[in-house]
Amino acid sequence: MSKILARRGRWSAYKLVLMQAAVAGGGSVIFFVFWGMQYGMSALAGMIIAAFPNFVFATLTFSHMGASQSGKVIQTFYWGEVIKLLLTIALFCIVFAGFKVDFAPLFTTYTLALAVHWTAPFLFNKKTG
Repeated sequence: MSKILARRGRWSAYKLVLMQAAVAGGGSVIFFVFWGMQYGMSALAGMIIAAFPNFVFATLTFSHMGASQSGKVIQTFYWGEVIKLLLTIALFCIVFAGFKVDFAPLFTTYTLALAVHWTAPFLFNKKTG
């Protein structure tokens, strides 16, 4: 039963990450079409910086579920959050140190992806009754 719950939670989190990637990817396409390759690639980098750490977090966090594993659930949640933060910092460092990026498209798509995450309770509202 707990594996089924973990699988459901992981799938819900993966749907959120896919939605983040779709929205930010759409922003990347818009930057590419209207402002060219450099802006498009910068926007794509912003999408990756936002979505990939959330994917890793979802994978780690939903590896355990159930009341009998509550300690492991809390532990993996905290470790997942730490790894997500460190991975985000590392990706920003890699992008800024290794690539020529434009800040506006990078931070625009990064913010778009985070906005999807923040509005998720409204997007995935479960109907009752």
